Amino acid sequence: MLRRNPLVLIGLIVVLIWIVLTILAPQISPYDPQKQNVAVRLTAPNDIYAFGTDELGRDIFTRVLWGGRITIPAGFIVIVVGSVIGVLVGAVAGYVGGIWDELLMRITELFMAFPTIILALAINAALGPDIRNAILALVIVWWPTYARLTRGLVLDIKSKEFVEGARGVGAGDFYILFRTILPNCISPALVLATLDIGNAILTFAGLSFLGLGPDPSQPEWGRMVSIGIDFFDQWWMWLYPGLAIAILVMAFNFIGDGLRDFLDPRLRK
Repeated sequence: MLRRNPLVLIGLIVVLIWIVLTILAPQISPYDPQKQNVAVRLTAPNDIYAFGTDELGRDIFTRVLWGGRITIPAGFIVIVVGSVIGVLVGAVAGYVGGIWDELLMRITELFMAFPTIILALAINAALGPDIRNAILALVIVWWPTYARLTRGLVLDIKSKEFVEGARGVGAGDFYILFRTILPNCISPALVLATLDIGNAILTFAGLSFLGLGPDPSQPEWGRMVSIGIDFFDQWWMWLYPGLAIAILVMAFNFIGDGLRDFLDPRLRK
């Protein structure tokens, strides 16, 4: 996969670098991300402040490093929790069928009837601006896509001969669903999840940009871009956190595209 698609390797390297940088941020960041020094406020990038300083004299390079400790985990949590909920809902709906299928799919379609960002904004605004509320809002709007995908896969797989064979030898419904059917649904869900991590990071940053994420004093990329827009002439305030978001989202998209090509036998030929 890496030899045929070098973009996957680039994406993996970028993601690993960001993960290492965020983990080691307390050790490698030159300043305290919350420390203010108004004497050097709005300083352009120079030998001392590589990315410049913000309106309160805080080092932007430091805040970009620390911002990854908020934005990246938030994206992963949204996808992991949302995909698990969606896969379980879709699996039960597709396998059990009947009234449970109708009920679960109507609920799923109700959530999917609204644009993701609009519904997330409404939920987040109702819960209040906070990191946990922003993550919860995104989880609530993210699971329906996985539910619909998994339901379709389960409906297709449960009629296969190997499933009928498992049922014929006396396997129970729980075993058939979770040990026979669901393992065959993992690849499409994994590809979707990999592509969605970038989207989740971007959407979380969007909520923060609109003031519904972390507290303004916390170094979160979307919030940093939002504050930087108010000082548009000081380009370094919005450029560097914006680049961090863009580079990471592109890296996850590269990985997701490569994983999709690798797992799809039609694309491997």
